[in-house]
Amino acid sequence: MTAEPADGRLAKGERRRRAILDATARVVERDGVAGVSHRAIAREAEVPPASIAYYFAGIDDLLVATLLESVELLIADVARMREDTPEDGRAWARTIAENLAIMINERRGRTIAEYELYLLAARRPALRPAARRWIEVATGEINEGRGADAGVVKALFAAIDGLLMQALIADEPPVAADFEPALHFLLQPLSYLREVGEVTG
Repeated sequence: MTAEPADGRLAKGERRRRAILDATARVVERDGVAGVSHRAIAREAEVPPASIAYYFAGIDDLLVATLLESVELLIADVARMREDTPEDGRAWARTIAENLAIMINERRGRTIAEYELYLLAARRPALRPAARRWIEVATGEINEGRGADAGVVKALFAAIDGLLMQALIADEPPVAADFEPALHFLLQPLSYLREVGEVTG
């Protein structure tokens, strides 16, 4: 029997690892973090339970990898928004509002799972770098990395987290138009900082 080429084995291994991460995200969406176990993930991913231990040192390692996978999706969202949105406060408010509406309505389960993992980082230090990564990357996108006061940016992301949390518990999930006025208000300090940078630069 011909041995499988090394690159074929690597590709197969990466597919299995990704299947485990996708399964973990689905379990967290459906059952919460408490539902994550080697047995539950193996069943969801349709892989032998030993595969979980092969790819991940433990449950924390698996949760960190799952959170990082979600963070990369958020980073891709930010990059797309940055590419498609002109440097205008109202345009940014509309773009972010539309993205938040998608997170609440079309990707509600994934958003809940992300926040469960995000909050778990308060109890499990191993998750904290992954939980902070998307904020650190997104901060670099503010004002093209120019003149973004750290306190203002921190307040902006804290407010966006708050808007999402409120939206998740609302009886009627908000649409983009519901988010836009608050976001326009929140983005005004950033517009001011950009204008100051242009004058003094």
